[in-house]
Amino acid sequence: MVSTIHPAQQPTATTPNLLIRPAAERFHSRHGWLDSWHSFSFASHYDPRWMEFGPLRVINDDIFGAGGGFGMHPHRDMEIITVMVEGALKHQDSMGHTGHLRAGEVQRMTAGTGVIHSEINDSSEPCRLLQIWLEPQERGLRPEYEQRLFTVASEWTPLIHPERIDGAMAIRQNAALWRARPAAGETLQLPATPSAQRWIQMIDGAMELDLTGSDARTLLRKGDGMGITGPANGSLAAGPEGADLLLFDLG
Repeated sequence: MVSTIHPAQQPTATTPNLLIRPAAERFHSRHGWLDSWHSFSFASHYDPRWMEFGPLRVINDDIFGAGGGFGMHPHRDMEIITVMVEGALKHQDSMGHTGHLRAGEVQRMTAGTGVIHSEINDSSEPCRLLQIWLEPQERGLRPEYEQRLFTVASEWTPLIHPERIDGAMAIRQNAALWRARPAAGETLQLPATPSAQRWIQMIDGAMELDLTGSDARTLLRKGDGMGITGPANGSLAAGPEGADLLLFDLG
């Protein structure tokens, strides 16, 4: 269940606008080995209300069955981030990279002028990942690839950041991405930022958002997403099972 705040007015200097994307209302694809939930329009799923949020174009929460995967296929002019949640996925691409992406690791690719790659679960167990696409600042960029392991604590851990703080990677877009895994009852502060757009994506567990100046609170559970437009200060408190979540700063 998601409790929502729907301000009647447009965001002001002190009133952010919240856009709630409940997990159960996402698009769903199930094809043999693949079980995928799409926060935004993707493939044959189309809704003009859910095309993008700023430069954020795709958040797919995917489970690959054992032995399943996508063979070699192309991408172009997109920044692609893969956050590995459970298990492992074998990656191979036209830039010459071959290897496995394992739980806790993050991969980022600049598709640019064109990349061909494959994603195969060559293990005997299912794996889970979030694949994220963002529009680049420029088209026709040189393809790039990077992969890193992150130790995610209860506080915000930067995965993507324009200034590469604390070992974060950078993409070809003015965007940042954090992950946090607070235990039950732990509280996170929304990072102070002048950004006009932020998005929260729940991987697991539950969090309650308490915005400064608002009497209402928003409860987010596994798979829920929320866009924040306008300046916002507040805190997030983890539920009784703890939480695992992503926070995007979209400039």
